[in-house]
Amino acid sequence: MRSKHVLIGLGLIVGTAIILLLMGREPICSCGTIKLWHGDALSSESSQHISDWYTPSHMIHGMIFYFVLWLVWRKGSVGNKALIAIALEAAWEIAENTNYVIQRYREVTISLDYFGDSVLNSVSDIFAMLLGFYLARRLPVAATVILVLVFEAVTMWIIRDGLALNVLMLLWPVEAVKTWQMGG
Repeated sequence: MRSKHVLIGLGLIVGTAIILLLMGREPICSCGTIKLWHGDALSSESSQHISDWYTPSHMIHGMIFYFVLWLVWRKGSVGNKALIAIALEAAWEIAENTNYVIQRYREVTISLDYFGDSVLNSVSDIFAMLLGFYLARRLPVAATVILVLVFEAVTMWIIRDGLALNVLMLLWPVEAVKTWQMGG
């Protein structure tokens, strides 16, 4: 990647942080601390720190973005593809932190204490996506697929959630899945 891609990418990330701040998002956890890892997915501190159980789903976003961009734009430079991936992830972070989506999470998923991401968490999610994008570019396809399956299996096993369940529950809530996620 060229330095122009890095500068534009950083500009997109800083712009996303500014938009989130203007939307009223907390810069860091309102608890006043910054943790590298927060492991309680059902607490109000989830999605407030640098990483948590939802970080693997953002890495999967990067893997999916790399694959789709590779399919549709094979001659495009990696730098340009990475910028598109950053823009897509940034758009998701902004959309995810709108009142509508926050309320949707609280209504149809197990995220009853979800009040949106901190800006720190959203920016960290974008960097997690970039890590997934990089891994998908460097690893053999089979290794990337195995990594996606492991990420999903581990998060489903430990917190009863993951990217696939998150998408399912946001778009087409299934009461039986919600009951299982809540430990029933």
